[in-house]
Amino acid sequence: MQNNSTSLSFDNTELAFKLKTNAELKQSYFLFKAIGYNWLVKVGPPLVNFAFNSGLPVKGIIKKTVFKQFCGGESMDECEHTMNRLYSKGVGTILDYSVEGEEKEENFEATKQETIATINKAKGNSQIPFCVFKVTGLARFDLLAKVNANESLTAAEESEFARVKNRIYEICKLAYANQVRLFIDAEESWIQDAIDAIVQEMMMEFNKQSCIVYNTIQLYRHDRLQYLKESYAHAEQYHYYYGVKLVRGAYMEKERLRADQMGYKSPIQPDKASSDRDYDEALKFCLQHIERISICAGSHNEHSSMLLTKLMQQYGISPNDKRIYFSQLYGMSDHISFNLSDAGYNVAKYLPYGPVKSVLPYLFRRAAENTSVKGQAGRELTLITNELKRRRIKG
Repeated sequence: MQNNSTSLSFDNTELAFKLKTNAELKQSYFLFKAIGYNWLVKVGPPLVNFAFNSGLPVKGIIKKTVFKQFCGGESMDECEHTMNRLYSKGVGTILDYSVEGEEKEENFEATKQETIATINKAKGNSQIPFCVFKVTGLARFDLLAKVNANESLTAAEESEFARVKNRIYEICKLAYANQVRLFIDAEESWIQDAIDAIVQEMMMEFNKQSCIVYNTIQLYRHDRLQYLKESYAHAEQYHYYYGVKLVRGAYMEKERLRADQMGYKSPIQPDKASSDRDYDEALKFCLQHIERISICAGSHNEHSSMLLTKLMQQYGISPNDKRIYFSQLYGMSDHISFNLSDAGYNVAKYLPYGPVKSVLPYLFRRAAENTSVKGQAGRELTLITNELKRRRIKG
């Protein structure tokens, strides 16, 4: 293991792909090659949905290809092998039950129970430094939108929202009891204020002694750097620790389209440079207030990841200080994850899991993200190609 983080480089593909066999590396090469074709990613989702709905045997194909690249398995038990492999290289796992788009109470209860199961598994388990959930896994989207807009709720909706808050409270209370740190993911801007209000309540109750509950801030929104500063001020005023996962964001096209259709100012930054600037400023702010803030840099950006290591050096913070983590999605940016880990930094991979059909929306989003101009199919392909050349294997 490197002791001097100044020697850190994200170009070391031998370290980045150490876990991949030659066959796995070639499979990743062909997958990212396919994802690079925009037309394929556009026609893929409707074709796959049609195949599933028609009873065609596509599950096995998906499970062996795109599901294998980006997911850990269909159940927590199926994730065990991947968790062990990651941990053998000093990388932790964030078990992410990635079932989306459910709208029934029984589904919300099932997701709550699954989240509770991840917390129980994480208790005292150094392989799992964080657990995570999305509020829309526990609540109807339209209900959150109504609360967010400060609209009057019917008596039935009041009861429904009380159940939502109770589910979140149960999860956070268990995380606190088990001393398991918990991310609450960010979502669309028109439900985010409702989520932020609940997260703040949970922090005030459970973050008195240390950071247990973490909010997520999307810096592709032009108002979020200021929100981070206001959140810190609130934590200081009310004497609790502030946990935050910093990401750039995941709903840009949807946000801009809705703002345009409904005639309000888009919450999204005018350009990528503005997002990058605010992200890096957020890192600096957190490091300047590290006595009260714990941070996870959820980033696939080499510059921001390197900047954080330099800030840690500047402020005399040890690479393995548990208040600071780096995180990337499983199946992406291994050159960042494994090189950071090798240099002694705290790193964890988001490891999505769930039934193949239920995680299709997640997989479609990953594929679309990788084809965008600001995505990374090309970058992943270049890194994999370089490693194949190093191993003297033809792609």
